[in-house]
Amino acid sequence: MSKPLILVSNDDGITSRGIRILVDIMKQLGEVIVVAPDSPQSGMGHAITIGNTLRLDEEEIFRDVMAYKSSGTPADCVKLAKHYVLKDRKPDLVVSGVNHGSNTSISVLYSGTMSAAIEGAIEGYPSIGFSLCDYSSKADFSHVEDYVYQIAEQVLQHGIPKGVALNVNFPPKRNEALKGIKICRQARAKWQEDFEERYDPNGRKYFWLAGNFVNFDKGEDNDEWAIANNYVAVVPCQFDMTAHHAISQINNDWDWERLKS
Repeated sequence: MSKPLILVSNDDGITSRGIRILVDIMKQLGEVIVVAPDSPQSGMGHAITIGNTLRLDEEEIFRDVMAYKSSGTPADCVKLAKHYVLKDRKPDLVVSGVNHGSNTSISVLYSGTMSAAIEGAIEGYPSIGFSLCDYSSKADFSHVEDYVYQIAEQVLQHGIPKGVALNVNFPPKRNEALKGIKICRQARAKWQEDFEERYDPNGRKYFWLAGNFVNFDKGEDNDEWAIANNYVAVVPCQFDMTAHHAISQINNDWDWERLKS
């Protein structure tokens, strides 16, 4: 029986600590192929490269693992993997991460980590994005490794619905052990941005994005609550952004006779 084929990508770049950890874990579950950005691509969302060249080069960075680095975005990496690297082979699983920093709540829209997973879901592959809610360069990943393995194993064995990617976020390492896994919804929250006006040494004005994350959600069934209470947060995400609940309201409320005239 052949091993599962697992495609690994990320948004922190092919040399990041998180992807090294993810590759080592996935090697225990199957055959691993890596296609990842050649430099950090955080906050790229689901951007793709149009009108510029895309580079793809082999990288001997992981032991016994075929790996490629790309000049493109995380979504580009999954596309290149499908059309060029894998060709007629289909991955049994696409995993992205492990990201340095949170991708909970509204951050999923901006996340390069999740864009690789969502791109995998668009292509019909079971896909997972993994993130550690710790931005430190010395972040401790040791408490997440067993959960990464177990979640990936469950997806390989049981699958997930078509068109869905799992957004998995881990709390930072604390004195107590993780309490387990919560299947959650995305918290209702947003970033309150502040663009700081600055000047470069030549006196030219530029702006630096800053701001604070504000959580408006008081529920106990969302990813922000899970992380705050030391649970692993798993949110099933979809690329169909249709607001299905709004269709009937708009149909009922709009003045269709006036729109027809």
